[in-house]
Amino acid sequence: MSAYIIVDVTVFNEEEYAAYKSLTPGSIAPFHGKFIIRGGKTETIEGDWKPQRIVVVEFPTADLARQWWSSPEYTKAKAIRHRTAHSKMILVEGV
Repeated sequence: MSAYIIVDVTVFNEEEYAAYKSLTPGSIAPFHGKFIIRGGKTETIEGDWKPQRIVVVEFPTADLARQWWSSPEYTKAKAIRHRTAHSKMILVEGV
């Protein structure tokens, strides 16, 4: 069953965050992940949610998504994200 990492990101250092964006694609590839949404324009159509940047990454399984998140390949990128942005991240299994 596919699984999705969904991230709501508020970037406060765009220049340094660019390094995160360049490192992440290579980190998801070994886990067969692929970007579904990567920072496209958002429009709130209900409620008061005003995200700055939304990212959705699809993985073949939730286990692979968890492996990616805790992997050495992602550790460097994750540190940059933590330093340059505030984010909320969830793992959701598909149907």
